[in-house]
Amino acid sequence: MSTNYNLLGKGLRNLSILLILFIASPISLTMGFKALKKFDNTPQEYISYLILFVAALIIIFTIYFAFKTFNVLLKAIFNN
Repeated sequence: MSTNYNLLGKGLRNLSILLILFIASPISLTMGFKALKKFDNTPQEYISYLILFVAALIIIFTIYFAFKTFNVLLKAIFNN
């Protein structure tokens, strides 16, 4: 069993992107809820719902990307 270094490099690059997504997703969700609280009963309330929708999409993509990244790392390490 040898390690595939090209695939390992791709996995580590994806892991760094995943780290950024792990930081960005809760921050964007928090921004959405704070905007919802600030723009309550105003015409700009749709902005807060848009931010919440984008944050939910980022969270779903982060979970998908995490499974994909760990799958690539496992393939690189165990050479499947």
